[in-house]
Order: sequence, then structure tokens, then C-alpha cells
Amino acid sequence: MPFEEQLRRYRDEEEFALGMGGSEKLARRRAEGNLNARERLDILLDNGDFLELGRHARAMRPEVRHKSPADGKISAIGMVNGRPVAALSNDFTVLGASSSVINGKKMRHLRDIADRRGMPVVFLGESTGARMPDRMGAPGRAILGQDPLEFRRMRRTPWVSALLGSCYGSSTWFGCMSDFVVMRKGATMAVASSKVTSLAINQPIDPEDLGGWRLHTGTTGLVDYATDTDEEAIGLIKDFLSYMPDHNGVAPPLAEVPEGSGEDAGKILEHFPELRSRTYDVRKIIEVIVDRRSLFELKPRFGRSVVTALSRVGGRSVGIVASNPRSKGGAIDVDACRKATSFLVMCDSYNIPLVFMVDQPGFLIGVEGEKLGAPGKIMNWMNALSQCSVTKISITTRKNYGQAYLNMGGGRTSDASACWPTADLGFMDPKVGVNVLFGVREEDDPDRFRELVEEISQDSSAWSLAALYEAHSVIDPRETRRYLIDTLEALDGSDGARVGKHRLSNWPTSF
Repeated sequence: MPFEEQLRRYRDEEEFALGMGGSEKLARRRAEGNLNARERLDILLDNGDFLELGRHARAMRPEVRHKSPADGKISAIGMVNGRPVAALSNDFTVLGASSSVINGKKMRHLRDIADRRGMPVVFLGESTGARMPDRMGAPGRAILGQDPLEFRRMRRTPWVSALLGSCYGSSTWFGCMSDFVVMRKGATMAVASSKVTSLAINQPIDPEDLGGWRLHTGTTGLVDYATDTDEEAIGLIKDFLSYMPDHNGVAPPLAEVPEGSGEDAGKILEHFPELRSRTYDVRKIIEVIVDRRSLFELKPRFGRSVVTALSRVGGRSVGIVASNPRSKGGAIDVDACRKATSFLVMCDSYNIPLVFMVDQPGFLIGVEGEKLGAPGKIMNWMNALSQCSVTKISITTRKNYGQAYLNMGGGRTSDASACWPTADLGFMDPKVGVNVLFGVREEDDPDRFRELVEEISQDSSAWSLAALYEAHSVIDPRETRRYLIDTLEALDGSDGARVGKHRLSNWPTSF
């Protein structure tokens, strides 16, 4: 074949691949306000530049080869804020980005490169699931399981998923295996589409009820955030990755401390009520302590009695587990257990020190929690915590009762523990304790009741715990930021977090 003809073939193949599903489908997406797969990569990756792998791949079946540019999945290696990432963007305009033999090879290759190179993987999901008739019958079964490690997750590098449309099959599976998941409102994530599900159960079902953002951010906890646009979702991915190391063999990057950080540390008590029975927003407490504009909460709509958040203190990435009195008085329920355990696993896997901010009255007890396996969830949390090898610091601000004292970093489960003078470390609320231990009720003998409440409270004060060296420090609340900076530097050194032992690296991803 003459050279000029070969170059013409090259230009034709390039045009075919870059044309994706064709101008008509692309125009329809644009009219609906949806970005296409390549536009999403342009937003994610610095300057829209990337090395593409498998641009000229096509479907294995001859009858669809002519309409399968890049076989529906765009595989890219580029930079996010100057750091390398591997990204897979599903092209819904090509056979619904359905999973096939060829694009499966592309996905495996990209993950292998990311693992060897030590860089995060970003999945930009939108797919119809398995491609038919490729997966039908015995030949279709033979295709499955060619990579026995396809669904093994060892957390060597961070994985992130954005669910940006209909997400079934691989987009669902990798979403459930990711460390951070964001979903555009209107997208769905489920095992199978609402049409398939409706036929299977013989009743109509709404896609939003099957796998919409309200379900996954508030009920299942599989999604961290829901956004209105693709651009917002991709922006959150970039924010999340800024707290992460490239891989688990290094500490997270140190960041420049924003100007003004710590200026409001002395105002912390403005957000902390003197009256014990009053609630408050723990996020306002955290924001005063951490570097300015660095609070990045995960799963804010799920397990609300515990706040889990990435943040920075003195430029270091930290993971914060904080009691949230605004929800259930800070009592820890089953969802909060699942959320906290998942967060501990992620932070330990990527060498992120943990800070517990504690004001909890214990676990939420009741029949419903027992039906949901509360004791098992509590012990899962303790199992994960006992295997964490990153630095752990616990600060008790107010209530710290019962077994949950250990789950929230009490005793020897933390490397350093401190109390505010307001800390109360009893087994339960003193007023309840007087009734349980002595059988004295306030209405029957108010003087004796007050006397016993004072006695129980004194034994459970911060000073009593410090006297036993079970609390290493009692600190002025206004010095909390300085305490954390000094303690992290003392325990981890001035150049960042320690690299842990990663005992939790293969802990199940979808708690």
C-alpha cells in the first residue's frame, strides 16, 4: 500500500475514533446539557492533555465493528493539578459504553499501569452494562472471569468514581469499589436498569427509586456527594485527590498553609455551648481548628451522627471522625458505624493520620439497631481501628460514654489523647447513672439526687482521667489547633505522615 494511502487510512481512523458515536448523537447530548466522554476528560485533566491508550480499538464482533470507535471506553493517562492519574471515560454514544471483551482489555491495562506506576484511577461512569449478545449463552460465560483479579481491591492507589448518567454493569461495580464516589443528580446506579428490573419483578419501578442520588447518598451510603452538573462532580474529584498520596507507599503531599489559618482558634468556644444539653454544629468547631477552607466532608447525608472529613492541619492531610450532636444527640447508630469504619480503612490505607473529636452519649440502642446487626457493626469498627497503623489522636470535648469511648479513640486505641476541661467520661449520663446505680430519682429525693450526680460527675472528669494517665493532656479548647500541630509533628516528624502497614488494604469496599 502506497505511503500516501497509508496516511489517508490513518487520518480516516483518527477521524472515526474522535468522532465517537457520530455528530447526531453528540448534538443530542449537547442539547440535553450532557457532556460527552472526551469533554469530561478535558475538564478533569490539566489543559485537557492526555496520552490515550486504545484509541483505535473496536468491537470484537464484525457486525458492530463499524460503529464502535474506541469500543466505547476512552482510556487516558494525564495530570490533575500537576500529579499523574489514570482515567477511564465511558462513551455512552458508542453502544451505550457497554462492557465487552475489547474494552475490558483496555480497562485492565489501564489499571495495571496505574498500579505499577503508582497513580490514582478515575472512572467517569455512564454505561448500560454487559454488551449483548457477547455475554449470552455458554460462549458468553467463557468471556467472564478471564481476569481472576478484576474485582480484587488492595488499595495500592486511590480510586475515584463519578456516576454521570445511567450506570449499570462496570460503572456500578467500580463505583462500589472506589474510595470516593460522586453522582450527578438524575444519574442512576444499580445492578440492572429499571426496565430490566421491572420485567424481573413484574411491577413498574422508577429509576430514581431504584438507584438515584437520594437513595445512595442518604440510605445506602455508597455515594459521597450528589451534584447538579458534570463540572461540579469533576471539581469534587480534584478536591478529593488533593488530600491523597499518589500511592500507598508515600505520605500525602504537604500543602501550603492558607493565610489566616488559625486566626479564629481563640473563638472556638463561641461555637460550643456552655449548657450541656444544648446541641451545636461540630463542623464549625472543626473549621476553627483546621487550615482555612480545607474541610472536605465525606458522606454528609449518611450516618449523620458522626462527621467524617478530610482536612489539613498545618498543611498536613488528616482524617477527622467527629461526633455530631445535631443528629441524634451524637448517639452512634448502625449507619454511622458503617461510615466511620469505611473512613478508618481509607485513611489507614493512604497514610492519613486520624483525629477523633468526641462528644458522644454512646451507641443508639433499640430493637431496630439490633435487627440491623448493631453489635457486629460496632465490632467491625473496633477491628478496623485496632489494625490502623497511622497516627491516631483523640480529643474529648464533652460526653464520652460507654463502649463508644473505645470506638472513638479512647484508652490505648490512640497514640495521643487529650481532653478539654469540659470532658465527661462516665459510663452514661450522670442523671441516668444515679437512677441505674442507686435507684434514686430526682423527684423523690432531689437533694440526695444532686449529691450523687455531683459525685459521679467528679469521678468522670477530665482531671480524673489525666490523673490515671489515661488522658495524656488536658488542654484549653482554644489551644486545640496548636496541640494538633505539635502532636502530629512529634509523632510523625516535620515532613508529613508516617507510611503505615496497610493491614486493612483489602477490607471490603462496600461496607
